[in-house]
Amino acid sequence: MPRKSACRPPLGDRPLMSPPRSLALAAVFKVLANDTRLRMLHALARAGEMGVNALADAVGMKPQAVSNQLRRLTGVVASRRVGTSILYRVVNGCVVGVLDQAWCLTEGAEDCG
Repeated sequence: MPRKSACRPPLGDRPLMSPPRSLALAAVFKVLANDTRLRMLHALARAGEMGVNALADAVGMKPQAVSNQLRRLTGVVASRRVGTSILYRVVNGCVVGVLDQAWCLTEGAEDCG
């Protein structure tokens, strides 16, 4: 049974998706359709906030490569400066939910709630 959000009706109760909405959704999926970015988002979701070096260590990449991927996550990840450090975090809880549901799809639908 799909989870009901407090701020919107269940998917089955909404009107059919409009072409502009489907284009926007496709753009979100394009951003998420990268194994490196998915691993980075998972690391950020687990930690809450991380700097580039910590994130690079977590995903086994070079800091420059992580920085390049972070630029592609505009609108999904935000940053804040703390002294000389810049910390990154996932800015929309829906992203974490999408990752959780997508992970569920790889484990088999019968295991999902």
